[in-house]
Amino acid sequence: MLRLSKLTDYSTVIMSYMARQPDDIYSVAEVAGVVGVAPPTASKILKTLARRNLVHSRRGMNGGYMLARAPGHISIAEVIEAMEGPFGLTECNVTAGLCVQEDQCRIRAHWQRIDRLIHHTLAQVTLSDMNRSHSLPGEGSVMNME
Repeated sequence: MLRLSKLTDYSTVIMSYMARQPDDIYSVAEVAGVVGVAPPTASKILKTLARRNLVHSRRGMNGGYMLARAPGHISIAEVIEAMEGPFGLTECNVTAGLCVQEDQCRIRAHWQRIDRLIHHTLAQVTLSDMNRSHSLPGEGSVMNME
C-alpha cells in the first residue's frame, strides 16, 4: 500500500489550516493544538516547510509562521515533496542506478508514467482547493499524461 508518513499528513493539515487565514501568523503552540500533536512535532514540520520556502518564520514576541505564498499558489505536491523528498513510487524513479535490473527493466517506463500522472494530479491541487467542500480539479476526468 502506498501511504504518506504521519509527518507529511500532519503537514498538509497544518498548511490547509494556515491557508484559511493566509495573512495571519501562527505560533507553534496554536498549530500543535489544531493538529493534535506535541509542539516539538509541529515545530519540526514547520522548520522543514520553512527550509523549502513554503512558510516563513518570524522571530520575536509576535513571531510565528506564515504562508510564503498565497494558498492558491502552493500545491499539495510541493508540501509532500518538502516532507518526503523527490517524488517516486519506486527507487529507480527517484535515483537512477540503484537497481541492478534498471538497464533491462521492461516496466520502468510504465512506473515513470504512473509517477508523472500522480505528481501532475498532486501538483494541480492547491491549499485553496483543500479547503473547498466541493470536488477537486480534474476529479471525474481521466488525464492523459503520455
